[in-house]
Amino acid sequence: MIEEHKIKPCKVGTVRVTRSPGLTLENIKMPSPDDEIPFWESSITTSDVTIEAPLSVDKDSDLMHVIHVTAEMAPIAKVGGLGDVVTGLARACLSRGHTVDIMLPFYECLPKQQMTEFNLICTYDSYHDGKWVQTNAYRAVASGIPVILIEPANQFFKGQRIYGGSYDELEAYLFFCRACLEYMQKPRIVLTIHNMEHYGECRKEQFGKSGLDGDVYATTDKAVDDRTIGHNPERLSLLKGGIVYSNAVVTVSPSYLKETLGSGWLSSILIKYRDKYNGVLNGIDTSLWNPATDPFLPAKFDAQSLAGKIICKEYVQRGLGLPIKSVGSGTHVKGKVPLVVCITRLVAQKGLHLIRHAIKHVEELGGQMVVLGRASNGQVEKEFESLATLHNQGSSIRILLIYSEELSHMLYAAADMVLVPSIYEPCGLAQMIGMRYGAESKDDRIFGGGLSVLFYYGVLGMVPIVRRTGGLADTVFDMDDKSKHEVSNGFVFEGIDEKSLSSAMDRAFTFYSDKPDEWQKLVMKIMQIDNSWNNAAGKYISIYNSVRSH
Repeated sequence: MIEEHKIKPCKVGTVRVTRSPGLTLENIKMPSPDDEIPFWESSITTSDVTIEAPLSVDKDSDLMHVIHVTAEMAPIAKVGGLGDVVTGLARACLSRGHTVDIMLPFYECLPKQQMTEFNLICTYDSYHDGKWVQTNAYRAVASGIPVILIEPANQFFKGQRIYGGSYDELEAYLFFCRACLEYMQKPRIVLTIHNMEHYGECRKEQFGKSGLDGDVYATTDKAVDDRTIGHNPERLSLLKGGIVYSNAVVTVSPSYLKETLGSGWLSSILIKYRDKYNGVLNGIDTSLWNPATDPFLPAKFDAQSLAGKIICKEYVQRGLGLPIKSVGSGTHVKGKVPLVVCITRLVAQKGLHLIRHAIKHVEELGGQMVVLGRASNGQVEKEFESLATLHNQGSSIRILLIYSEELSHMLYAAADMVLVPSIYEPCGLAQMIGMRYGAESKDDRIFGGGLSVLFYYGVLGMVPIVRRTGGLADTVFDMDDKSKHEVSNGFVFEGIDEKSLSSAMDRAFTFYSDKPDEWQKLVMKIMQIDNSWNNAAGKYISIYNSVRSH
């Protein structure tokens, strides 16, 4: 949302860079799966990290006040990629000179130790279910970004998790949206759709608790859920209403925009409002995802300083009890072991059957694979727990059903390939983060602080294997696609069947094993791709400017 006045902004200076010492080449100590504390918990946590300020960029001339109203923010309230996107875009807008706030529910579980300059701004009343609820607005700074925390004097947002509390979440977020609007007073609104499948299905009486008459909005040109027309009762779609009433609408990649215009029950309303519907590819926060400064890594690296990449891979392998060299007779691996990572929420959208198949196929190919993620569905959790029991004592697969920001950084730094087999993917960040964490090795002697790596690794880096959909189609281009040779940077498959995935993985493993020089060139090419937020932020700023009232 864009607010041009009425809110007094908090003054935030340059973010000071502080790094915990962590492990270095001089004192490297390899972990073991027998360690009492898992290696990703033993040296540094998110609460120890102060994010590095972004590199200087040109300031915009026409400055404004941008307020991001959101349920998530990385790292203090992160569940998935939404949190990363909110923080990255906010930081990019700040770096361009704009005044920026993030408005967030004051979840009971927020790590208050990760926030500074905490103070109460004001107390006001906001409406819910026939009553005026006393509401506190606090200001703080998290990761160098001003935050406004909304705290109602009821049970909303209580509990030890961001989502899944004992309160009615739909009513809680309706209340939050109204409370934010009352605090801001008549802002211009840009709706960013991160996932079109979250329709915000809502009964009219639930919507009425926000103080608006649900019957008024229960028409096809406003907010009725078209799938429920003729049902008793019909329902509303909060997402559809947002599309209708926002001043502009953005989704998170050009390809996803095309997909949503061409299919799905919301396509008709999106076509109607096509003039205000934009597709802007997300970026990644390169101040947070930077292997040269990443405080979570046992050793830092970049394209000019390569020792750290080798150490990160061995560090993760040893910590998870995976062999450093090939011990099997895989069809594509000759001595060196490619490490595949899949870091994802374990939900149907992410291609669960393809992830299960990849686990089996990587083992057949003689590689290694680490899956990191949590399942929200009990049945899915049981299935992956069974897979973990089957594989986690072996020599090639590790399935870790946890959320760990620290471990995700380490895995990206260690891996040779990142797998993103999504059935649909509005944007996807994993493939871009993975490409950021590549490196090249041309020498079998890498020294640092007395440490000598005497065995030949041959190839290093991170290459994506993805299904062609949404933002994945905008960021990864197949190595065998002659029409896109200049931008080819990974291995892409089309279908949602196991055979399609196997073919892509076979090609990637063969390329890794048989063409090390070309793999090195590919990795260096990938590392030069700019997936930072700066370009995307400029497009968002243009959209924000287009809806301002002058």
